[in-house]
Amino acid sequence: MSYFTWCIIVAGFSTAIATLGCGIGQGIGVYKAVEGISRNPGAGTKIMVSMAIGLAFIEALAIYVFVVAMITLMANPFTQIVVGK
Repeated sequence: MSYFTWCIIVAGFSTAIATLGCGIGQGIGVYKAVEGISRNPGAGTKIMVSMAIGLAFIEALAIYVFVVAMITLMANPFTQIVVGK
């Protein structure tokens, strides 16, 4: 397999693994937030704000992995070295 084929495979797997991990993390976060609100409804607004900030940080991880994968595929800095130009 060529270098660029491996770049495509690695970009796909890394995006899939990051998305899976972020989905699981967000699911657990929402589950715990809903559980906390059901135990103490008075703290619902504080819990929701904390949950929203946490979900944004978790989602940022998936976006970062996607951006790195796109850079690897579209603007690979090692292209000139591998091709030999």
